[in-house]
Amino acid sequence: RLRREAGGVASVDRRRGRMSEMLEDERFDGLLLSFAQQCQGIDGLLDNVFSFLRRKTDFYDVGDKARDKVVRMFEKHEALAERTGSEKKKRRAEEEQRAAARREAARKKSVEEVEKEAQSAAPEPPAPKAAAADNPKKDDDGDDDDKEPPPPGNGGTTSWGIWTQQLQELQIQVPVPAAVKSRDLVVDMKKTHITVGVKNQPPIVDGDLHKKIIVDDCFWTLEEDAAGRKEVVISMQKENKMEWWKCVIVGDPEINTQKVQPENSKLGDLDGETRMTVEKMMFDQRQKALGKPTADEMGKQDILEKFMKQHPEMDFSKAKFN
Repeated sequence: RLRREAGGVASVDRRRGRMSEMLEDERFDGLLLSFAQQCQGIDGLLDNVFSFLRRKTDFYDVGDKARDKVVRMFEKHEALAERTGSEKKKRRAEEEQRAAARREAARKKSVEEVEKEAQSAAPEPPAPKAAAADNPKKDDDGDDDDKEPPPPGNGGTTSWGIWTQQLQELQIQVPVPAAVKSRDLVVDMKKTHITVGVKNQPPIVDGDLHKKIIVDDCFWTLEEDAAGRKEVVISMQKENKMEWWKCVIVGDPEINTQKVQPENSKLGDLDGETRMTVEKMMFDQRQKALGKPTADEMGKQDILEKFMKQHPEMDFSKAKFN
């Protein structure tokens, strides 16, 4: 037990040590960034640093020791850069795996919806004239929209590619030429705007976003399938994690957000307020499909019934309520 406790203390000390090193490394970042900008790049920065050492210190008076110091510092930070790069590649690979899984799930869902739509495409018998006369506003009220299948992946297809979404994030896939490399791409994401394209060519995507995103939490990758087709896959975190997007770019075709289907398996991952919102949306969808009142309509009915009980002297028999 003492060894375990000692190991725990050592682990805490190591974490504190790494945190102290990080803070120490970042202590002069503001000053050095300003310095680098004035030097107009890395070459100018290094030239000025070694010029300072030559003019203001005895650094070069120690002969080969000066060279050894420079090489030792270079090798130290080269190793750190390789380790950081390896960690970034690992995280990127994990994100790519999750993105691929989401795309495959969206593809399967799309196929299932198409099959369901094909099965339900059989012609229906015409409605009786009497029923049509009793409900002259049925088409105007948008009841036909109830038969519309939910959008595949809760997203849609546009002129520039396809997109899917969950309540907290969305993903877009933009096809690009097979010869394109990552270094050839231009992907610029701002809070309310996105640009995607190939350098020295007109952008493929360039427009204002439907809603705001959290830029620091967004990332993109260039992916290739077995047939050699390539696409830019962009994952974007919504700023408002409690609403569905009708489209990605303002002006693109919009989906019916009343038809989206939240993932039940992920409800437990949501915070309390978001989960309540999603569960209410799912309840309303089920009620509407059954021809029953939604939660808001039920609330209004309860208020009306209480009011009628409190005022029995009033006659509501001929009253019409919307």
